[in-house]
Amino acid sequence: MKFLGGEEPMGPTPSGSWSPSRKRSSKPRTTIESLDRDILCIIFSSLGLFDLVHCSVVCKSWNAVINRCKSLQILYFKLQCDSSECVSNTSGSSRQSMAVLLEELAMKHHRLSLEEGRIDIDQWKGHSLGVDQCRMKRGMILTGVGDKVMRLWSLEKYKCVEEYPIPGTLPLIDFDFDESKIVGLVGTRICIWRRNGARSVFPSQEGTFAKGLCMRYFDPEAVIGCDDGTARVFDMYSRKCSRIIRMHGASVTCLSLSEDQLIISGSSLGSITISGLFSDQKVATLRSTDSTGIKTLCFNPSSHLVFAGSSAGYVRSWDIRKMKPLWENRVSPNVIYSLQHLQSDTSTLAVGGIDGVLRILDQNTGEVLSSCVTSISTSSSSSRNTSAAIERKRGTRLSEDILIDRIPKSARPTITCLAVGMKKVVTTHNSKHIRLWKFNK
Repeated sequence: MKFLGGEEPMGPTPSGSWSPSRKRSSKPRTTIESLDRDILCIIFSSLGLFDLVHCSVVCKSWNAVINRCKSLQILYFKLQCDSSECVSNTSGSSRQSMAVLLEELAMKHHRLSLEEGRIDIDQWKGHSLGVDQCRMKRGMILTGVGDKVMRLWSLEKYKCVEEYPIPGTLPLIDFDFDESKIVGLVGTRICIWRRNGARSVFPSQEGTFAKGLCMRYFDPEAVIGCDDGTARVFDMYSRKCSRIIRMHGASVTCLSLSEDQLIISGSSLGSITISGLFSDQKVATLRSTDSTGIKTLCFNPSSHLVFAGSSAGYVRSWDIRKMKPLWENRVSPNVIYSLQHLQSDTSTLAVGGIDGVLRILDQNTGEVLSSCVTSISTSSSSSRNTSAAIERKRGTRLSEDILIDRIPKSARPTITCLAVGMKKVVTTHNSKHIRLWKFNK
């Protein structure tokens, strides 16, 4: 189920395909797998709603039972609303897919956890030099930039499951990954690492490639934002630059790609430009009230909203359906380096930057819902029960009137990048360590 974002399914996914991290067992079916539908309904009806969310992604058969069971739909409404409301609403709403109801529940639980839940922080040494970028997919974290290697981590045991060396002497600038490959911008080259270990590297045409500052891909196209204001589009399989699109009059500092073939880019002059991936035509330019540079942006396809963080601490939002600004809020006195949301979540936005405070914003209004740092009053503890040496800390939420400068930097190291999963946020800090923030409601 896509709404679980950072969570990794156990065994088959709801569509019936198997996760690459799991192997099909040759053993006879266990007792629980042999239970018929009626018994499963009885078991599921005794669970809490959020436990049902997790059960729905265990396997295809469980997902089908939960989605089709009318008694579970009725249970949902009994627990979600007053009895008087349930009488009038259940008959009409029960026609909805149970999957939709569970997704709504998951998003609600995710928001409440980020806004109000207890914060536990696990920190481990991930690299020999500073690591300042991370990406999250299906319970896996990819980290890199600094020591010439990218590492793929399982969040279940904080174990490095794969390692990808950077070729040559050129720096790794940007990267992303999916279930089958990792794509990175290395100097003026695009590198593709297959998850089976094979790697392909192809250079740009000599003399036509300006310095690349950011990269995103949407198979089969990889788009590179350059310091000359252009976006260069590469076919990752023919290894050729297919288009050069003029985006800005200044450097392209960050990129996002939409499923409807749009390139969304931010510039060092503070504007956002939207262009067609194949038409090479500029669709719109979104401007802010000042000219502070855009450092990071992300696009939410569920709500069609674009969010951007600036070098002056502003977070801004635009609706690309109307090509109009929605809100603007200066959440920090310093640079915003990273902002992100859980896939399918239209409620919360995680923001981090130079002041080291992890902020949770309301996507629709820009209101700061919570500001989090490492707790000053609690001592850390270490554990070696997992694959990496884990330092465990507690997080704390800041009051609105607190002066950030009075909080020690050790409790709020600069957040260079963050990635959001279900009730969790991973952060990097240009140090050797990686942090996992777990929000428990």
